[in-house]
Amino acid sequence: MRRIALGWLVVVAIVVTGCSSDEAASPKRDKPAKPAASVAPAPSSGCRGGAAGLAAGEQKTTITSGGVERWYFRHVPPAHDGTTPLPVVIDLHGYSEGAVVHTRMSDLGTFGDQHGFVTITPQGLGSVARWQTAVGSDDVKFLRDLLDQVEQTACVDTARVFVTGLSNGAMMTSVVACALADRVAAVAPVAGITAVAGCKPSRPMPIVAFHGTADPFVAYDGGLGPAAAKLPAPDGSGRTLGDLGARDRPKGPSVPEVLQTWARRNKCTGQASEKQVASDVTELTYTCPPGAEVELYRVQGGGHSWPGSAFSKLVESAIGPTTDSISANEVMWAFFQAHPLRG
Repeated sequence: MRRIALGWLVVVAIVVTGCSSDEAASPKRDKPAKPAASVAPAPSSGCRGGAAGLAAGEQKTTITSGGVERWYFRHVPPAHDGTTPLPVVIDLHGYSEGAVVHTRMSDLGTFGDQHGFVTITPQGLGSVARWQTAVGSDDVKFLRDLLDQVEQTACVDTARVFVTGLSNGAMMTSVVACALADRVAAVAPVAGITAVAGCKPSRPMPIVAFHGTADPFVAYDGGLGPAAAKLPAPDGSGRTLGDLGARDRPKGPSVPEVLQTWARRNKCTGQASEKQVASDVTELTYTCPPGAEVELYRVQGGGHSWPGSAFSKLVESAIGPTTDSISANEVMWAFFQAHPLRG
């Protein structure tokens, strides 16, 4: 029962322990980035001496937020010199996935080494690691506190703080877009963009999302997919989400409907236009005010996956197909570069 309940997490754990880093490395592609917007860097307090001697590489770091000790991985690229402010990408894991596995799934740390940004991968709470996806949740406070600490201990650019995440992490990314628009420049939810209740961002939030039409966990047509019922219950009791009636919940809006909600929030007009960017990938865009763009990369037949991730392909039997036609890392980084936070 427990093995079934853990679903794709069991498969992922086997792959983590059984594969070399070379086997799970993300494929390299050369794709020109969009021109960076002309916004001057905004050096954090860490650029004034607090980040002196900070070594490149990945380190597990602790923080106390709301009286609870939390932790995250901080991946510092070789480009960090303690005085030149670098962008930050916060990368949020999925439900039951956890930060350790997710660093392999997205491989944004390695990508950040190549492109000169700091990658932060926090751990959610609970015996089944997850995020509290509400605007006023403790996890919103945690991410705000985490940003404070990162800005104090590393030399980063506070005008170029970005957030992405997978699945439940994508849902939390959607919450961040609502609650932390004063700190975060742009977001990129993967397989879980959400229309958040009570969302009142302080400014339009640029969004680029990714979702597969055959996602078995978060259905493209709305609601949870059949595979979600096999995931472990959040209380760690050994029951499943299906045992708790997850499949009996109202279906909810489809991914295109959620995208339209964000487009209307950003004052975009008209209906989404579609552009075929690969044989299995379509880009949906709206006519939006400058700096408030809303985009979706729809992967035909794609699963609950991270496009372009070699690790994601290794666990296709559990999560469904992963496209190689695009790289989510490359697409979101180009989008992030074009969307700094304007003062």
